[in-house]
Parts: sequence; C-alpha cells; structure tokens
Amino acid sequence: MTRRATKIVATLGPASSDPALLEQMIRAGVNVVRLNFSHGKAQDHIERARLVREAAQRAGREVGIMADLQGPKIRVGKFVQGKVDLQPGQRFVLDASRTEPGDAEAVGLDYKALPNEVRTGDVLLLNDGLIVLEVVAVRGSAIHTTVKVGGELSNNKGINKQGGGLSAPALTAKDMEDIRTAMSFHADYVAVSFPKGATDMEMARQLCHMAAEDGHRPGLIAKIERAEAVGHLEEIVLASDGLMVARGDLAVEVGNALVPALQKRMIKLAREHDRVVITATQMMESMISNPVPTRAEVSDVANAVLDGTDAVMLSAETATGKYPLETIVEVAKICLAVEGGATYHLEADFTGKTFDQIARAISMGGLFTAHHLNAKAIVALTRTGSTALWMSRHLIRVPIYALTSSQNAQRRMTLCRNVHPILIDQDMDRDAALARAESDLKERGIVEPGDVFAFTYGESLGGRGGTNTLKICEVGC
Repeated sequence: MTRRATKIVATLGPASSDPALLEQMIRAGVNVVRLNFSHGKAQDHIERARLVREAAQRAGREVGIMADLQGPKIRVGKFVQGKVDLQPGQRFVLDASRTEPGDAEAVGLDYKALPNEVRTGDVLLLNDGLIVLEVVAVRGSAIHTTVKVGGELSNNKGINKQGGGLSAPALTAKDMEDIRTAMSFHADYVAVSFPKGATDMEMARQLCHMAAEDGHRPGLIAKIERAEAVGHLEEIVLASDGLMVARGDLAVEVGNALVPALQKRMIKLAREHDRVVITATQMMESMISNPVPTRAEVSDVANAVLDGTDAVMLSAETATGKYPLETIVEVAKICLAVEGGATYHLEADFTGKTFDQIARAISMGGLFTAHHLNAKAIVALTRTGSTALWMSRHLIRVPIYALTSSQNAQRRMTLCRNVHPILIDQDMDRDAALARAESDLKERGIVEPGDVFAFTYGESLGGRGGTNTLKICEVGC
C-alpha cells in the first residue's frame, strides 16, 4: 500500500459543507481542514468545526483544523451599483471620509489610515493586482489616482501597495475575538494573516494562550503575504510553528516573477528550522469550474512537492468550486506520482551536521538506519510529536508512523510531511505500543513477515525524558 507523504489542506465552504461530501473528501485525502475567518460568524465556525470532527470520526481518520484569521481589512467600500468599470487614463479617488456608496469617480475606504501612508508616485494594486492605480496627489482624506490598468472593480475588493509599506497591524480586534472562538473548539493551527515580523507572531501566541483556559496550545502558521515580511523571514520562522507561502497577496506586493524563488526559499528555511510549511493560492484554480486541472496546475503542485512542502492548500477550489471532491482526488494523485518518481539524497542532509540532543541524535539515527536498511517503516513513540517532526524534515521514502497518547499532538502531526499519527492509550507500555504498531502496519499492508522497521522510543513512556532508544524490529509471522 502506497502512503502519500505530502498533506492536503482543504478550505471548508458552501461547496463542501455537506456532511456526506466532507466525509468523502476526508477519505479521498484531506489531512487538514481550513476554516476561513474572513467569512461567517463565530457560531458558524463552531458548527463547522463540529462538522469536521464528526466527519473525520465517521471516516475513521484524524484531521487537523486550521483557523485562518482575516487580518487587517485594507479594502475599498461599496458601490451604488455593486461595481464600476474603470478605464485606463481616467481619474479615480479613494476617499477615507466618504460614507455614501461609491461611483465611477470615487469610493470610500475601510482602512482610514491609507491617505497618511501613500504619496505621489505610489502604485496601488486592487483586486489581487488586476486593477492598477497610480497616486497623483493626496489631499486630506482623499487619494487622487490615475487608472493605469482598468477593469471591473466591485464591492470590498482588497488594496495592496506595490513594494509594501502599509502599517496596518496584523492582529485586529476581530482577529482577537476570532482567536477566542478558535480556542473554544480547540483549533489545531491558527494562521496569522499579514505578519510583518516576529512580534506579530509572539502577540498571536500570547492571545491563544490567554484564550485557551484549559491549556490547549495550537500551532501558529505565519502567512507570508507582505513585502516587509520577506526581509524578516528568519525571525518570523523562529517565532512560528510553520509558514504559509501565501502567493496571492505576496505576488501583488513583490511582483509575480519573484514568487517562485521565494517559495523555494521559504520551504527550505522552514525545513531547516524544523517548522512545517504550506504552499497555497491557485494550486488548482481551474477546477473551481472544470472537472480536470490544467497541465500548468499539475506542474505547480508537482514543483511544490519536489521543493519539500509539507502541504498544498486549496481555497476556493473546495470552498465554492463545483468539483471539491474531484479536486482532492487529483491533488492526491499528483502528489503520489511525484513522490514515487523523486530522488532523495539523505546523506547530503547530514553532511557536516552535529546533534547536541540525545532525542535528536536517536531520531536521525533511526532515519538514517531505516533508509539504508530499506526498512518498510519508522515507528516513533512520541509524547509531543517532536521526534516525528524532526524526522519529517528530511525527504525519504520510508513512511513515519507516530504513536502518541496526546490527541493534541496527533492532530498537530496531521500537517507534517510523511508522518502518519496514531493515537494510543495513555497507559500503554512500550512493549504493548510496539505490538500495536506492528499489528497496525500489518493491517495497513505496510509490512509482511520478514520485513524490518525502525522503532524509536524513550525508556520511560510517561516520564520526563525524551526519545533515547532505537530498535530495529523484524516482523514475525
């Protein structure tokens, strides 16, 4: 049985909220479900989280839940007729003091500080960069612009400043309230939109800890969307549990041409610092309305897999598209095919490396040994998931099965590449856990009598110590 290493994050929305369909999507390969807090109210998200947990239970699989915060609203207001058609060369005003609906000459702003943060010559990109305006003057609350690239502009479309430089805080009052909602249903990950530096991520972590009265600790994902964040990538990585390569807003701010190299850089940086990484935005965009992807989309997903991404994320494809289930099937198929044909060079990862922790050294020893023995699996007995995470930072064909008594750790590991988390009883001793692992591997068709697998564990399953033992096991009859 072939196990897919790359994980799939799917956004829940109107197209995928049917319980039976969601269960099918989980069976087809969804590992983490994203709840987009840009839409809906608190109770809506609580209900959707319940829907996900119930569908996962029926499917017999554990999935993670990621609460994706909206972040600052830097948007135009509404129009009298819902939209306007802007022509190249025409004048158009963005007015922070305007309260009435907009027209073809002017529109209001949600972000009232914008007139203070732009000057003559700045370029503003609206609606994901499809509309381009050049600032010709700023008079009080009004930003006077010339349309450089026109088109249809509708209600509440987003605004980016080319090159970045807007001071809007990453965490708004709404985000703070949404964090409380996310903690109420134990979201496994919280994605922070538009962070500019480590401080934004540290604040989000504090807010999560304050809101989680029972000690629940979610993983924090930094969505790299601002030009400013690119210059502070390492500090953001170190303050987070993972990165999202959010290619939409990032491309608008830095330009499309720079994004592919940034994607590779971010994936590499996250893996080097033992963080997870998600590649997102328009992965299978055409499948919003078509039952099959384009060849370019197939290559896009394939390249992210080859880069070493932990997961690929689907947004509108599964939230509002016509073919949410088919999209999951296609992505899973691509990931499996690419992983099967890839060449891995584990030795290069260890060249010149030293490990100053016993648990880390045992983890790497298990990985190296399993690779060279052509073992069928690695079984990691882990309380927090750290052992499995460390192993998953290196690309190999050997699947990693993580046994943990912590449901929080199990759900966090759903996002780790090549890790298949399994929940065991709190009181299960080491020998019982080993027997459970071997039985489970047999049932899954991973091992047969005579096969070998690596087993890493700590001498005391419930003690303070970490992983300190590596055992090579041969499957019995």
